Amino acid sequence: MDVRVNDILLMKKPHPCGAFRFLVLRSGMDFKLRCCGCGREIMVPRIKVEKHIKSVIREEDSSCS
Repeated sequence: MDVRVNDILLMKKPHPCGAFRFLVLRSGMDFKLRCCGCGREIMVPRIKVEKHIKSVIREEDSSCS
């Protein structure tokens, strides 16, 4: 799956704060994601993230708002 830095990932399951959207800060074997709801940053293995992606929102100036 082609996921780049600054993409917004719409996930199947929500973060505990209730948000479904995550901003990609770093990609590689792991993803560093920032929750668009509460701003918490998490590191998650690529395999786990790719299973839970519903869609990728790719815009020039993508932001969490």
